[in-house]
Amino acid sequence: MAHPMNLTDESFSPKIEEGGVVLVDFWAAWCGPCRAIAPIIEELAGEYAGKATIAKVDVDNNPRVAMQFGIRSIPALLIFKGGKVVDTIVGAVPKNYITDRLNTQLN
Repeated sequence: MAHPMNLTDESFSPKIEEGGVVLVDFWAAWCGPCRAIAPIIEELAGEYAGKATIAKVDVDNNPRVAMQFGIRSIPALLIFKGGKVVDTIVGAVPKNYITDRLNTQLN
C-alpha cells in the first residue's frame, strides 16, 4: 500500500514544482487533531496513487516551509496544482470533505 510522502524544507519545492495535484498535510506529533486525521491521510495515499501525490510536512522539523505558506493552525491541508496553492483546508475534517476538494482539482 502507498504511504504519504514525507517532505522536508529541502525536498518540498522540487516535489511541488513537478506539477500535478499534491495534497500536503502540515502536522506535528503533539497535535491531537493531526493524529485524528492521520489514518485518513494514509488511506488517501493508497486511494489516490497514480492520480495525486499525498504528502506530509512535520512543521516542527521543517519550519521554513510552514512559514512560507503562513501555517498558523494545524492540521492544515494545502492542495497544490501546477506548483500553486489552489485550496486550503484547516482543522480535522471528515474524509469525504477532503476527497471532494481533491476531486475538484483532479477534474
